[in-house]
Amino acid sequence: MLEEFFSELPEDGISELFKEKVPWAPLRFLKDFLFDTLPELPKGFPVDVPLREDLFITLEGEVITAKELEYVNGEYFLKGERVVGALVKAGAYFSGRRFYLGASAVVEPFAFLKEPAYIGDFSEVRHSAYIRGSVYVSKKAVVGHTTEVKNSIFFPEAKAAHFAYVGDSILGRNVNLGAGTKLANLKFYKREVLIKVGESSYKTGLKKFGAILGDNVQTGCNAVLQPGTLVGRNSVIFPAVVAGPGFIPQGSKIKNKRGF
Repeated sequence: MLEEFFSELPEDGISELFKEKVPWAPLRFLKDFLFDTLPELPKGFPVDVPLREDLFITLEGEVITAKELEYVNGEYFLKGERVVGALVKAGAYFSGRRFYLGASAVVEPFAFLKEPAYIGDFSEVRHSAYIRGSVYVSKKAVVGHTTEVKNSIFFPEAKAAHFAYVGDSILGRNVNLGAGTKLANLKFYKREVLIKVGESSYKTGLKKFGAILGDNVQTGCNAVLQPGTLVGRNSVIFPAVVAGPGFIPQGSKIKNKRGF
């Protein structure tokens, strides 16, 4: 079933969570995986308080005030020596210490991040984003302004750039969520989410389960995906559509009743 959604798995350690054939299985193990594998932030990095100044964390764990650095052609230098790491802007708030911040990752002002979370190389956590814990953001992915994410996986270059909610979900490679997209993750009656694919029905073991979006899926502004929605690769969910639950085959175009 995985091939309906993902052409390839990320090259980093998260791929080991996809050993089962069903694509939602990683959501059951994500929190424990992150706590077991992520390092702690350096002792010199303040947590549980808003940052008072811009800080740079090197991949070796050194904490440097950003004003000490020189930025030239997309790279940082300290006293003439190139340094590689992540930039965290003043006002950002880290709750706990179990985080990984990759090379050239950026955390913008007033973002709030709860442990555990992995923020990959060249990824962005933008102004006022809320990382609610158990979040894996692969390289070149974006968690945007006032977007909330919990217990979710972003494949490389997946983007939830504006006003989105991503709960208990997986975004495949190069997914783009239009502004205001909501991936709902809890049924009214708080029962286990069941998935029907063709004539087969699957128990997920999850009471909270949002959506699986395959590679290159796009949603229009203010689209809503109901709990337990599986969207195959290269599909489009048009603006203001309520999609799911269940399986949407790859290459689909889901429009509203007016045809757009």
